[in-house]
Amino acid sequence: TGYKFYNTDGEEEDCLKILKDHGINSIRLRAWVNPSDDQASGHCSTAEVVEMALRAKIMGFRLMIDLHYSDSWADPEKQKKPEAWENHSFDELVSDVYEYTLDVMNALKAKDITPEWVQVGNEIPGGMLWPEGNTENFEQLSKMLNSGYEAVKAVFNDAKVIIHLDQGDDRNRFISFFDKHKANGGKYDVIGVSYYPYWVKKDYTETIDNLTNSLIEFIKRYDKEVMVCEIGGEDTNVDNNYNMLKEVKMRVKAIPE
Repeated sequence: TGYKFYNTDGEEEDCLKILKDHGINSIRLRAWVNPSDDQASGHCSTAEVVEMALRAKIMGFRLMIDLHYSDSWADPEKQKKPEAWENHSFDELVSDVYEYTLDVMNALKAKDITPEWVQVGNEIPGGMLWPEGNTENFEQLSKMLNSGYEAVKAVFNDAKVIIHLDQGDDRNRFISFFDKHKANGGKYDVIGVSYYPYWVKKDYTETIDNLTNSLIEFIKRYDKEVMVCEIGGEDTNVDNNYNMLKEVKMRVKAIPE
């Protein structure tokens, strides 16, 4: 799309190299089913994801693939089915999730790329592939998520499958979701959270204890790993963002095991 990236000396350089030079060791790539070429909400096709993943692999990054199961952004406000799946029945959607996930994994494997983590769904407190996969139909949602899980494991048995919700400091949001998923035979390896205090109009100092306590509780309650998959703040508040990032990293690192 023509964006250029500059290192600390003001020289134009590859974005991934700049990240690596500053200590970043892992790359998370979102994947969309049939995206447009729109500059802000397109790209991230399977072919482009594989191309980026190969660049990341060559540079020695650990890799996460984030499957949105949509043609563009999926988040708590929108979980729009890919256009190609629009008129499919629930059973067909379960199959779509499996086949698409399998295709992405096989495309990576064909280039000898092994993701360490694969996220099935992106920020799905209300479910995904609405309306069939809405949390009001939790049994159906669990079947969809398990379909994605099985497809990942069919290609990369050691990859850790993440289920990812937003507002990691909101304990009840997660307990409600993961208790229901467990009751429906839900499969996953990692509980992933987003942490954006500014989206809930609070400073991180007001919510970070809740984040820490929640992560520790999730580990004990579900016997799963936890990860802060997304984090951010407003670009007008640089010092506060820096302090938040530093504090969250320290808190996560301090969690036992």
